[in-house]
Amino acid sequence: MTASPSGSGWFPVPRIRPRVAVVLVYVAAMCMNGLDSTIVNPALYTIAEDFGRPLSAANTVETAFLVALALALPVAGWLGDRYGTKRVFLGSLAVFTAASALCGLAWDLPVLVVARALQGLAGGLLTPVGMTLLFRAFAPEERVGLAKVLIVPTALMPALGPPLGGLLTEHLSWHWLFFVNVPVGVAALLLGVAGLREQVEGTADRFDRAGFWLATPALGLLTYALGFGPSHGWAEPAVVVSAVCGAVLLVATVLQQRRAPAPLLGLRLFADRYYGPAAALAALTAAGLMGVLFVVPLLFQAALGASALDAGLVVFPEAIGLMLASQAVDRLLPRLGPRRLVVAALLAAAVVFGALAVPGTAENVWSVRALMFLIGLVLGTAVLSVQLAGFETVAPPDMGQAMGLFQIVRTLGGALGIALCAALVGGSHTAGETMDAAPFRSAVWATALLVAVSALLALRLPRMAAGPPPVDDEQPPPASEASGATQAPGGTSAP
Repeated sequence: MTASPSGSGWFPVPRIRPRVAVVLVYVAAMCMNGLDSTIVNPALYTIAEDFGRPLSAANTVETAFLVALALALPVAGWLGDRYGTKRVFLGSLAVFTAASALCGLAWDLPVLVVARALQGLAGGLLTPVGMTLLFRAFAPEERVGLAKVLIVPTALMPALGPPLGGLLTEHLSWHWLFFVNVPVGVAALLLGVAGLREQVEGTADRFDRAGFWLATPALGLLTYALGFGPSHGWAEPAVVVSAVCGAVLLVATVLQQRRAPAPLLGLRLFADRYYGPAAALAALTAAGLMGVLFVVPLLFQAALGASALDAGLVVFPEAIGLMLASQAVDRLLPRLGPRRLVVAALLAAAVVFGALAVPGTAENVWSVRALMFLIGLVLGTAVLSVQLAGFETVAPPDMGQAMGLFQIVRTLGGALGIALCAALVGGSHTAGETMDAAPFRSAVWATALLVAVSALLALRLPRMAAGPPPVDDEQPPPASEASGATQAPGGTSAP
């Protein structure tokens, strides 16, 4: 037992190893964030009824969350470097938890939308800053074991969101979709305050205001257009204006960032021999995965006339496959190396994607479930390996910017994949009418092609996984190892 972190000695708290605390707090926070990305969807109809508003108005609950999340991504790296990853991460977690409580207490739709936007802003900071904490706490050769940590919030929680949301809404109320976050968030905050160590890389550069005012609306507008174009219609004026303005601002952002002395996004990181290909792979694999998760339930409904609930449950085995992928990465990555493992996994994923598009496959529910499980297994293996290998050569001072940029690229890639599939499907899925399965199969073939092309980029990944650094027998062990503290190379660590 030791005194409180404040040094007052008024109450004892257990001593927690910093790296254990990082893992536990990261998993708790990311599970909350991952669940909240999907848990509200089944409750939107009930929320609209409770507030006496149309369903289109209730959809703004999700619009606010997704757009706000995108708005926070550009500044995540700078904030963590400037004010410290522990401070920014725990501050974001506190806002996310408080916003969750406000969502559950919301007495009308505008309050719920505002609280949901606060959740999105905090969630947009949580993921990149949390992964920065995690990757700075573990050396490259130790990160293979993090596959089990990364997969839970990114795979299992979003998959559990819809069934859990439906269960809570039906047997309790939609308010509990948000209340469940509060005890988890409070516990994670207390653990983080007691166990995390501050990591401040420090930046003397002035905040890139021009980059902020270009990149932030660009990402927000593009996220809105790509996320709601498929459901609202690509000819909808709001979607068209958002897409055009977002694209123009994105081009302006790239031009400004290349000239800025201290750019907000650090696009120079794309020139890194491993990070650049890994970021491109993240975008392509996210496009393929999100595209197939969008279109397969529709194909299942088109081929079998299944209900929306059955169609949603048929893709759930993908999450189980993703969970097992973490075990595969842990065992195979050190033996095969990133290049061989990722190329093989992506080619296998392309074959599995293609099998889903073969006529007759969607008519057999167990075939679809088995293939979705395989997609989770092989594509999850590739995605995790890419994420671990891509940051191998990123220096600790650049980790914050690299994480933020990686999340931006992956988010836009997933949105583009859904938009591509929606465009190929077209207007064939009219409610109440018999649907032609052919356009849906074409969209699945397109996702298979995306994954197959990404295998070419995987040839630029490192041949071997990171190994332990050479041991200098004359040097004493680092103080952090002797004391159990964690200090990121190149940064500062404070108790």
